[in-house]
Amino acid sequence: MQAIGSSKIMTTQEAVSRFVHDGDSVIVGNYTEGMPFSLIFEIIRQRKRKLTYYSQSGSADAEFLVAADCVEKMCSAFIHKWGGRGAGSMVERYQRAGKLLVEDYTNFTYNARLAAGAYGYSFMPVLPAIMDSDVFKVRGYMGDRKFDVIKCPFSGKDIPVVPAANPDVCLLHVQRADKFGNAQHWGGLGSTVHACLASKSIIVSCEELVDYDIIKSSPHHTIVPGFRVNAVIEEPYGCHPVELPGYRNPDQAMFSLINSAICSEEGLSSIFDEWIYNLPDRASYIQHYVQVFGQDSLNRYRAKSYFSAPANYGAAFDSGWDANGLALGLGVDMDGLERLIAEKGDLIHVE
Repeated sequence: MQAIGSSKIMTTQEAVSRFVHDGDSVIVGNYTEGMPFSLIFEIIRQRKRKLTYYSQSGSADAEFLVAADCVEKMCSAFIHKWGGRGAGSMVERYQRAGKLLVEDYTNFTYNARLAAGAYGYSFMPVLPAIMDSDVFKVRGYMGDRKFDVIKCPFSGKDIPVVPAANPDVCLLHVQRADKFGNAQHWGGLGSTVHACLASKSIIVSCEELVDYDIIKSSPHHTIVPGFRVNAVIEEPYGCHPVELPGYRNPDQAMFSLINSAICSEEGLSSIFDEWIYNLPDRASYIQHYVQVFGQDSLNRYRAKSYFSAPANYGAAFDSGWDANGLALGLGVDMDGLERLIAEKGDLIHVE
């Protein structure tokens, strides 16, 4: 975790403008919960075009980005069909009309691509049973590069492999982060960690910005270190209407509105005008929500507290620090040590 360096705090508008460009590949780090809708709405608001969109379980995020003509290609393991069997799903409509190219993977093979990208590999082996499925046989825009088959150097058997995925930008919403970008998340992870670490740039929005000391006191919650993050945004309700453990419940009123709107392109266009294009940011979005649904409805969206037990990180071995908090051999406290590292680098010669 990074405790030195400059602040990476930005506005949502600034972060999307700086790090998301036409033609980029963009991935949502969150897996169903905590979807970064504030960032997604800003991409739509800024009318980004010709994106390749990765989403392990595409839902309203995919529907919105596709309907806004932001996405040209999509890679996913699952697409939730909004709006019902008859008229719903903008993803399906665009795909049938030839306006959207889709590549289907299983959850395992989708995650294997991201794991390869995160580890710095060019490919990753997957389970041989995939070769008997249509996921393997039916190829979309990736063609022969969707899967390949190699000989195992140990057994001589055929092993299917998937290419590494290294998206240009990862969008992530978490419970808390500090100004350096150290991002903490708890709850269902899915492909979250690999999605972030495989990506070239990471934009983090969070429910609240906290001091580094809070981050340091619970390192097990840090899923992305600050040095890998390009921008951090304090954005309460940044995942609305989706849930986030410890902060938000699913907002059924908003979900019902979205589900009804997706049944027609006219309805979705109306949603875009009312909830995205005519509102400059998430704060105005929440203010409009209160005007439409009432403050009581927003309050019901707040999650009830259910705290975990604290973890004791006391060292079980002789410390390199004395009772006064000074480093043995260097004679400086933690702040002094961080200044030395900033000035001289990680390797400090001790006489």
